[in-house]
Amino acid sequence: MESILKEIAYQYSQLECVYAVVQSGSRTSGQSDDMSDYDIYVYSDMEIPLEFRTQLAKMYSNDYEIDNRYFETGDEWNLKNCNGLDFMFRSTNWIQDCIENVYNKHYASNGYSTCFLHNVATSKILYDKNGWFKQLQDKISCGYPSELRDNIIKRNMMLLKDKKSASYLEQIKLAIKRNDPVSVNHRITAFLASYFDVLFAANEIFHPGEKRLIKYAMQHCKFLPEHFEADLTGLFVAKNDEKIIILDNMVERLRKILPAIDS
Repeated sequence: MESILKEIAYQYSQLECVYAVVQSGSRTSGQSDDMSDYDIYVYSDMEIPLEFRTQLAKMYSNDYEIDNRYFETGDEWNLKNCNGLDFMFRSTNWIQDCIENVYNKHYASNGYSTCFLHNVATSKILYDKNGWFKQLQDKISCGYPSELRDNIIKRNMMLLKDKKSASYLEQIKLAIKRNDPVSVNHRITAFLASYFDVLFAANEIFHPGEKRLIKYAMQHCKFLPEHFEADLTGLFVAKNDEKIIILDNMVERLRKILPAIDS
């Protein structure tokens, strides 16, 4: 597979607009399993022609899909006797702005604040025009900014429980009272996004994304809330009235591992 990835990177490197081709995702961050595909990111300063992408796919696959735009712009190839290739095409300006806004300006989100930083940091370079991508990696290798950590914690702890109204915990309580299971699950998903954002920020670790988070946290976080795994596994099988107790405990146990933050 290594030789195929290098061949593909070489093909893309022939385009003037392409600045980098990297492999990232679970296979470069130690989270892969037998079902994991190969995530390839192509960074360019303009859109790559569909004709080029289609002809390249035909060289390696008889089963492919070109120009998905459901999440990021991407192509998917299925290869014989091998896990598939998932291509994502990103603008050079866009990723530079992500790094500027999050790493340098310390903007926090409602969950997943540092996912793109993790993606860049754990990428394996296959092609790098004039060292452009390595410079991005170097920019985010100088430690975890304390202001970013604090902003993520403040924003997401407010969403979990600390807002005076409409916190996730309050929304879940109301959804349970209304007997609205879709809303319950929707709000619990949002709750967990903010919960893990706080957890990784408190440990000064970039957020790895949405997959295998319990395992990743247990492997990489120096500080974990009490009953971390038991609370999470119990949450998914608990009855509605039990869910509220578990979620409230999760917030308070998370709070105990947080660094002191100035108001």
